[in-house]
Amino acid sequence: MGKIKFYGTMWCSDCHRSKDFLDSHKIDYDYTDVDENQELARYITKINNGLQRVPTLIFPDGSILVEPTNQQLADKLGIS
Repeated sequence: MGKIKFYGTMWCSDCHRSKDFLDSHKIDYDYTDVDENQELARYITKINNGLQRVPTLIFPDGSILVEPTNQQLADKLGIS
């Protein structure tokens, strides 16, 4: 199974919460700060219908969660 692609920013409290959740459950992910990568910022804007919404997480199966709650992350990852 590949890694989750996590797109966020340093100023985003939801990004910090999602990172803390993944870290606490030892879930492997690749994090990119879209404020430091304009190409990926445009990509995130495109997949979010013209909005730069973070955090945006893309899973190895191709599914996407945008601004997920901890419960949505737990459900997606099969964590009870």
